[in-house]
Amino acid sequence: MADQSVPQDGPAKAWSGRFSEPVSDLVKRYTASVFFDNRMAAQDIRGSLAHATMLARQGIIGPSDLADIERGMAQIVGEIERGEFNWNLDDEDVHLNIEKRLTALVGDAGKRLHTGRSRNDQVATDIRLWLRDAIDTILGLIREFQLAVLELAEHHADTPLPGFTHLQVAQPVTFGHHLMAYFEMTRRDAERFADCRKRVNRLPLGSAALAGTTYPIDREYVAELLGFEEVCFNSLDAVSDRDFAIEFCAAVSLLMTHLSRLSEELILWMSPRVGFIDLADRFCTGSSIMPQKKNPDVPELVRGKTGRANGNLVSLLTLMKGQPLAYNKDNQEDKEPLFDSADTAIDTLRIYADMMGSRIEANGERVFNVRVKKEAMQAALTQGFATATDLADYLVKKGLPFRDAHEAVALAVRVADAKGCDLPQIPLDELKTAMAHVAGAVERLDADVFQVLTVEGSLASRDHIGGTAPKQVRAAIARARSRLA
Repeated sequence: MADQSVPQDGPAKAWSGRFSEPVSDLVKRYTASVFFDNRMAAQDIRGSLAHATMLARQGIIGPSDLADIERGMAQIVGEIERGEFNWNLDDEDVHLNIEKRLTALVGDAGKRLHTGRSRNDQVATDIRLWLRDAIDTILGLIREFQLAVLELAEHHADTPLPGFTHLQVAQPVTFGHHLMAYFEMTRRDAERFADCRKRVNRLPLGSAALAGTTYPIDREYVAELLGFEEVCFNSLDAVSDRDFAIEFCAAVSLLMTHLSRLSEELILWMSPRVGFIDLADRFCTGSSIMPQKKNPDVPELVRGKTGRANGNLVSLLTLMKGQPLAYNKDNQEDKEPLFDSADTAIDTLRIYADMMGSRIEANGERVFNVRVKKEAMQAALTQGFATATDLADYLVKKGLPFRDAHEAVALAVRVADAKGCDLPQIPLDELKTAMAHVAGAVERLDADVFQVLTVEGSLASRDHIGGTAPKQVRAAIARARSRLA
């Protein structure tokens, strides 16, 4: 009769000695992570090689073991790169798959690799290595997006655009100034990712399962080999912490929120009812039934994927909120939302850097993928009394208290609205009549008032750091380029 203390079917697990029956196929599928965490294979191998180098340096394994491990890992890297590696569900995750293959290739040296570590600190290290690489990619892509924005903003540094509040025409700005707002948003995003990277870049390896290890390891040496700035200083926290992943997903959510706001504006501006811009055809699609349609699918999807990124953040917060120390199997659910947030941010930045950029045509002409319709923007500025605040400022500069000036201009706007015209189209005597109810207003009106009622005059008057004057927009672009240099 077979010994019932030993599983009789299926490959032996790394931990199977404790169990009297094999894991069911349903549980295997439910608990396995290999088919999504295998994307960390390169990081797992990097971490293992650093760990093995440290073990040999400390005399915990022999030099021949290290040589065998390095030789086996080099073969595994090749197999993975060529698509020849056999990812096996029975081996649960990326770590055991690689360890099993290593042992098959080099024998006992592969079995010695796991000395002084646990999958708990191993996976925590792999995630941090993977996320550090993802952050570096994102920072590079933010820069590409910003350079595209700067080029488009510089081209339109003096192109007038209605500035809106409450989606109502408020004051004139320039299109370049408007775009520079998104440069500032993504500058903060880049700062957040760079700051997050500092907390990602701490080494958990050496914490073992939760309590550390009895072997004479050198964690600082491993940190140096892997480029970590410091080690995690508490073994319990090191294996169970996912703050860095939550922080990263929060940074992604903010980045995506900023790009979603830009998306919303592009969608509105592209509508024929507004008609401020057009997008290059390759970023749009048509309709299966309406042949005239040109739909801004890329901005719409960015707007939608922002909800997905926000959901990933909430998933991780919810995942961690009820976990006691230390590692729990719940933590396996951290990877898919983390990976998805990183993928979403990377893909979105790549396509937006392209969409906001330009191309050189065969005739040598530079063509922007966001084509601005200046005439439509200019026409929109004749609606909504965009220079009303300039008129109030004019009266204040002539000595009228601001609240009185505000009231006087509101009366003038009422007249213009009744006449169906803009403020600059009202004759001076009618402006005086409209403001006559406000003491002191009429005396301060003169023919020079019409100079401040022009869009160009309004723009030029905002000549200070952060203002929309074309001169200041170009200065802001120059400062931005120096930051990116």
